[in-house]
Amino acid sequence: MKITSEEYAKMYKKVSPKSPIFRDCSLAFLFGGIICVIGQAFLDIYTRLGIEKKEAQVWVAITLVGLGAFLTALKIYDNIAKYAGAGTIVPITGFANSIVSPAMEFKKEGHVLGTGTKMFTIAGPVLVFGITASIIYGLIVFVFKLF
Repeated sequence: MKITSEEYAKMYKKVSPKSPIFRDCSLAFLFGGIICVIGQAFLDIYTRLGIEKKEAQVWVAITLVGLGAFLTALKIYDNIAKYAGAGTIVPITGFANSIVSPAMEFKKEGHVLGTGTKMFTIAGPVLVFGITASIIYGLIVFVFKLF
């Protein structure tokens, strides 16, 4: 049976669920904002404990990554993400989730070939791009400071 692309498009449109885009965007904004408020609360706590703001910002990033990884390990983060959508992907907690989830999924294959290999499946391209971009940016800044 051979179908044309127009027929396929009609079939696809018929069976695809309609996305409630306004609701999805609102939930993503709300949950992303909640994560940012949590981050701000940690920043306030750390600065009140006497940590300088720059160092406290690093501790906030570490705390949010750890919290995201911990909630992923407890399978709580994925349940929140099903409801909140992109609001949980964009903040740094989503990065932690993208590393821990594949690691948990493939742990049966062993520590090296399972967990070690698969935990960067999703986050790997992001890391490669980020590291490469930072090296290029650093070289550009270095060259401009020479003159």
